[in-house]
Amino acid sequence: MIRKLIGKVLRRPGKRVLHAKHYGVRREDIHSGALKVCDRLQEAGYEAYVVGGAVRDLMLGKAPKDFDVATSATPEQVRHVFNRSRIIGRRFRIVHVPFYERGGEEIIEVTTFRGAGEAPTDESGRILRDNVYGSLEDDALRRDFTVNALYYDPSREEILDFHHGVDDLEARRLVMIGDPGIRYREDPVRMLRAIRLSAKLGLDIAPPTRKPIAECAGLLQNIPSARLFDEMMKLLLSGRAWDCLMALKADGLHKYLFPVLDQLLKTPQTTAFLQKALANTDKRLAEDKPVSAGFLFAALLWHEVEASWQKKLAAGEHTVPALMAAMNEVETNVEKRLAIPNRYGAAMKEIWLLQPRFEQRVGSRPFRLFEQQRFRAAYDFLALRGECGLVDKELVEWWTQFQFCDDDTRSAMIARVTGPQKGPDRKRRRRKPTGKAGGAAKPGGESSGGAE
Repeated sequence: MIRKLIGKVLRRPGKRVLHAKHYGVRREDIHSGALKVCDRLQEAGYEAYVVGGAVRDLMLGKAPKDFDVATSATPEQVRHVFNRSRIIGRRFRIVHVPFYERGGEEIIEVTTFRGAGEAPTDESGRILRDNVYGSLEDDALRRDFTVNALYYDPSREEILDFHHGVDDLEARRLVMIGDPGIRYREDPVRMLRAIRLSAKLGLDIAPPTRKPIAECAGLLQNIPSARLFDEMMKLLLSGRAWDCLMALKADGLHKYLFPVLDQLLKTPQTTAFLQKALANTDKRLAEDKPVSAGFLFAALLWHEVEASWQKKLAAGEHTVPALMAAMNEVETNVEKRLAIPNRYGAAMKEIWLLQPRFEQRVGSRPFRLFEQQRFRAAYDFLALRGECGLVDKELVEWWTQFQFCDDDTRSAMIARVTGPQKGPDRKRRRRKPTGKAGGAAKPGGESSGGAE
């Protein structure tokens, strides 16, 4: 009894075996693919457990999005059990086991227990490769936070807890396993993970876990852009995006992940714009609706684009060339650091390029804009700008009505905007050739910098 009390006070690691049902974790709540992976690996003579976030979320009464498996089998042995699986990664070798359910492919990620041996590091202490394998106890020691070092055995319906993760979860506390300073140097992304889990799950970061963050924040500069983008997406799609960004700012981590945040928060309009964009994303996620990453990044980077665009317009540049030049500047200064994939970047730029076309309500231009593939996303973006006072609300209301009326009403709307001399049905007279160089004059009221 005395030894148990001393161990509890000192938080010494030690395996605890808990009845899973008592903590709200049931076999029927586990993804069928994860159950199959565990069952087949155990049948083949290996240890296998559902691990980490899935166990943690189930204990919190949340529905996990991912179900990962940890096993004593090496990647090659897992590959032998599941012929259709594939080994990926070099820094951390893992196995993806595909299952074709619910109308598409779903992946169960399988990792081999990590060992306690020395892994190669760079001069800052960051682990370069970690493919040393070990026991279940070693693996629990290598996990980042105590609440992520929980292992569920579906065959016995037991939870294995090595580092008081259940106690910390019940206390709504986020605690790093081991020395936080050393662990952040091993992988600086753990700092971002601490911020995200704290905001997403409502956990307080334990003081010893938070303290080294200010000192280690600069280490994020050494992280590949692709990894930073993955973490940025997890933050933005956490369901608590605004809270995550504010927590990043509070700890100074935004300077290395999203440095334009300071500029966005300088005015009430841009702050409201960002907050509404993130709130809309959170709402769609809560309603299990799809989220457009292109739209999200269009909102996050628009302030930088618009500021540069307005400067170029004031210098006399035409509308669309000025906008494209501003977009190129942002791509050079911000977008490349975030390593935004082309499929998202293309959608983001299309949304931006369509914004000036909403101002062009003459002739057939509104009809042509309405037919654009990205019209709806661009209109939603315009409406968001209108809500925050960044564009005339009358323009938003005009386009809102234009979408839901018949062609005759649309033509009448255009006529009211352009006046009797610029109606959409009035044909321009073709000038007779004069024999001089140069073409006909541009029709009045149309910008030579149109986004056609």
